[in-house]
Amino acid sequence: MFQGTGSDVGKTVLVAGFCRLAANHGLKVRPFKPQNMSNNAAVADDGGEIGRAQWLQALACRVPASVHMNPVLLKPQSETGSQVVVQGKVIGHARGRDYQKLKPELMAAVMDSFHRIADGADLVLVEGAGSPAEINLRPGDIANMGFATAAGVPVVLVGDIDRGGVIASVVGTHTILPDADRAMIAGYLINKFRGDVSLFDDGISAIGGFTGWPCLGVIPWLKAAARLPAEDSVALERLARGTGKALKVAVPVLSRIANFDDFDPLKAEPDVELVFVRPGERLPDDAGLVILPGSKSTISDLADFRRQGWDRDLQAHRRRGGRIIGICGGYQMLGNSVRDPEAIEGGETNAEGLGLLDIDTEMAPEKTVRNTVAHSVSHDVALSGYEIHLGVSRGPDCERPMTLLDGRPDGATSPDGKVSGTYLHGLFGSDAYRAGLLSDFGISGGQTSYRDQVDAALDEIAAELERLVGFERMLGVSADIGRL
Repeated sequence: MFQGTGSDVGKTVLVAGFCRLAANHGLKVRPFKPQNMSNNAAVADDGGEIGRAQWLQALACRVPASVHMNPVLLKPQSETGSQVVVQGKVIGHARGRDYQKLKPELMAAVMDSFHRIADGADLVLVEGAGSPAEINLRPGDIANMGFATAAGVPVVLVGDIDRGGVIASVVGTHTILPDADRAMIAGYLINKFRGDVSLFDDGISAIGGFTGWPCLGVIPWLKAAARLPAEDSVALERLARGTGKALKVAVPVLSRIANFDDFDPLKAEPDVELVFVRPGERLPDDAGLVILPGSKSTISDLADFRRQGWDRDLQAHRRRGGRIIGICGGYQMLGNSVRDPEAIEGGETNAEGLGLLDIDTEMAPEKTVRNTVAHSVSHDVALSGYEIHLGVSRGPDCERPMTLLDGRPDGATSPDGKVSGTYLHGLFGSDAYRAGLLSDFGISGGQTSYRDQVDAALDEIAAELERLVGFERMLGVSADIGRL
């Protein structure tokens, strides 16, 4: 199990890399994350929702994704509450304090899923969440040491040197962990190192003196990780803007943005500058395409969209003849109205839409979750992706669907074709569709398979981890913990 000294230390990438390394050595390897908190969700091959990170790690293992790889998924809907998904199915909503009381009841589902994943596997690589040093959350914990001790899984602690204070974070974790939890840690990795690794030799000695833990490796900044889908919106804060590209694509960062990895294939295009517009910034005047992303709370994000003044920017973009695409919640926002009569999302139950598509949306209790074979109406090419949404959209513009999902008309298009929307996630992952879309702007694209790029990045990371850490050394961690 890989646990971090904090969030965003690189656990997801390391687990994916070691998964691919084990798969390349011929092992039947599987990923597992007991509890994940993310609005970046995927539809597993056996139905139901899991975190996109575990979908990526399953890809690294070259196995179908299963809901049991991430049995508990929390999808934040407000500052204090989340939708709770267990083994792929929504069981309700919980505020933070209420969830702490619920966690012990979820351990049975976590262990059930773990045993299902472990059955027939040579190796299971587990990703923790947050940090085991959050000892205030230790009672009833299912995400870190609570799971590790219950399942008897050895732990590798991961520290992020790029953010600073890595010696203190590793030593501090050792200091405050209870003896039984501390005994589960077989060693640590230092991640995201820049420069001459030998300069950290004294740091390793210092950590060893305080903790007695062996350093299993110092891993540099893995450049290939930039070609992998990011797990959560923390990554959006670090995405730099490019310059001088042929097409600028702007994506407003909604408060509850969901499935923003939809845009990774566009980011990989050499002639596309993908700009994530943060709160307080304006939608750029020179954008050729504005894409409204998915949202976990459409009505709330629609209100925030207006507070940012993005509605005026979008109307100006429309008057200039710019293209607009809405994905899922973003598609709903483009319509005339959004109604939530049963307050499924919480808060307001009615909202005026942006009025750029002649449709109306009503939320419904039943959630659509499925992988989908699709077709682009405008570009007449095959698509594939997934649906995760509440609500049904209807109106005159739906007579011009953007896509066909399993043969069903989906989405809507304005009479002049400049504004369109769909419930299909993964739209831009189609190389043929991406090529057609970019050709509308007079540039070429879709020449390289995006999935092949992700696959190549996983192999590159696996090779680096084998060189820096060693496959046999990582396999030896299980034996080491047994002797502690």
